[in-house]
Amino acid sequence: MSIRNIAIIAHVDHGKTTLVDKMLRQAGIFRSNQKVEERVMDSNPLERERGITILSKNTAVRWDDVKVNVVDTPGHADFGGEVERILRMVDGVLLLVDAAEGPMPQTRFVTRKALALGLQPIVVINKVDRADARPLEVHDAVLDLFIELEADDSQLDAPFLYASARDGWATLSEEERGGDLTPLFDVILDTVPAPLSDTEGPFQMLISTLDYSNYLGRVAIGRIERGTVQVGCSVALLPPGEPGAVPDGEAEVGKVVKLYGFDGLKRVEVESAAAGDIVALAGLDGVEIGMTITTEDVRERLSGIAVEEPTMSVDFMVNNSPFAGESGRFVTTRQVSERLYRELERNVALRVEETDQPEVLAVSGRGELHLAILMETMRREGYEFQVSRPRVILRTGPDGERQEPYEELVIDVPEDMTGAVMKGLGPRRAELLEMSNPGQGRARLNFRIPARGLFGYRSEFLTDTRGEGIIHHRFLEYGPWAGPVASRARGVLVADRQGTAAPYALFNLQERGSLFIGPRERAYEGMIVGEHARAGDLDVNVSKEKKLTNIRAAASDDNVLLEPPRRITLEAALEYIEDDELIEITPDAVRLRKRVRNSNERKKVARLRDAVGGN
Repeated sequence: MSIRNIAIIAHVDHGKTTLVDKMLRQAGIFRSNQKVEERVMDSNPLERERGITILSKNTAVRWDDVKVNVVDTPGHADFGGEVERILRMVDGVLLLVDAAEGPMPQTRFVTRKALALGLQPIVVINKVDRADARPLEVHDAVLDLFIELEADDSQLDAPFLYASARDGWATLSEEERGGDLTPLFDVILDTVPAPLSDTEGPFQMLISTLDYSNYLGRVAIGRIERGTVQVGCSVALLPPGEPGAVPDGEAEVGKVVKLYGFDGLKRVEVESAAAGDIVALAGLDGVEIGMTITTEDVRERLSGIAVEEPTMSVDFMVNNSPFAGESGRFVTTRQVSERLYRELERNVALRVEETDQPEVLAVSGRGELHLAILMETMRREGYEFQVSRPRVILRTGPDGERQEPYEELVIDVPEDMTGAVMKGLGPRRAELLEMSNPGQGRARLNFRIPARGLFGYRSEFLTDTRGEGIIHHRFLEYGPWAGPVASRARGVLVADRQGTAAPYALFNLQERGSLFIGPRERAYEGMIVGEHARAGDLDVNVSKEKKLTNIRAAASDDNVLLEPPRRITLEAALEYIEDDELIEITPDAVRLRKRVRNSNERKKVARLRDAVGGN
């Protein structure tokens, strides 16, 4: 049977998973009367809640007696590691671009990776039925992007289709509307080459992703580069390294216990598979992403998977607050450490390092969302821990100078709000690269900004644009240290004792700032309970009750009217906190606190820090 291997890549929210849904339906994977959820490929609960793809997933459809292996990839820059390793399994890419937004930061990132690997692109301009669609302008913008990224002649001749993934149709002409996805399937079969496979040679396969089964252990997923494999045959597992022959001592020998192919959303057990197909293989201990599986006789290693280095890190530590251990099942340093090292097995863009403090681990990732998804997953699994403020990973330049990561920031706002955005980004060392007007009364601003400058900016941006702005950013490059960057302008309200929040106390504190907790919620000394209306922190008593007397007064029975508390999400907390603060993460709560809980001790630490800074 003929095979095609293709990945769907795009910027976040440009319609990748929706298009895969319609491809599965029109290829006959589901019965006509079968009820299927939207975005069926987003099976992870976090993916469904947030409406984004986090993990790459495999599926397969059959069209005209050709098996098409399809890989759905994340669109957010923080999960670029998923895209980088998955591109090694395919021979072509389906590049989706929104007909109104055009190429965005992540479009450039994933396209650069695909073109560098020599993959053949097919461009689908999606959402052409939008009222503000501009497909012809987007067509030219994609070609300009290809030229800028030094695409070769065959890649520049990529076919263009115009589609509405939501309605399930694609056409070869911008004027046509309606129909089905037949033109898209035909273009895939005509454009994407069949895998160059040697079915007669010795078996060779690169592990691109991992899964786990309670019965089989780790399951290795990848494309067979050469030869065939059968259930029960002996194979060698080679560690990552330079491509070429591997000595006998470096390889581990095992047996293939189970072999699976992909058919629709299901894994189908097969007895054998040949070069060019994407399979899941079980039975080997210690499999890792980037390892090579070969025959026992010919141990020839493939080149590993190169993933860009992380740019941001946070400290994970055991929870030592007064409420520690009340709701979490895994609370010790050993349990948190084991879980983080286990995450490294499948999260190739993550790094975990020990520090000089035994209870603290430094965890590095590709961005705040990348780290926040890990924290949220651990929280739901019953882990309890604390994390510090994110910090950028610095490096030394060729001349010994200090360098920091810079981000490409793209902002889409109503034209009358550009002034507020420019004013907010000025103190954050942002440099305006380009300003354009895509129409519909909106402006698009492209900035180059230090990654530090984005800490805490999202909430300020939403306030400045009244929720009408759209913000995207991705890692751009390392550049010279930009100097001090503006941080949070306001202080916080800090509880000065342990107790239960009283409505009377909260009512009187409302004029001092916005509150993060409601009445009858517990607080402890050093816990951050709100944001101060001015600069500087303020110690407050949230458990103060109204004194009762037997003397009546005119105002004694006034109703206490409380504003709803401002609930802090995990991502918002990572952006919000300062260096002297921590986030306490438990299965049932996300709390902010000071590193030093006692007020007098905090003052001593601040005086010491000022004295050191003055010298």
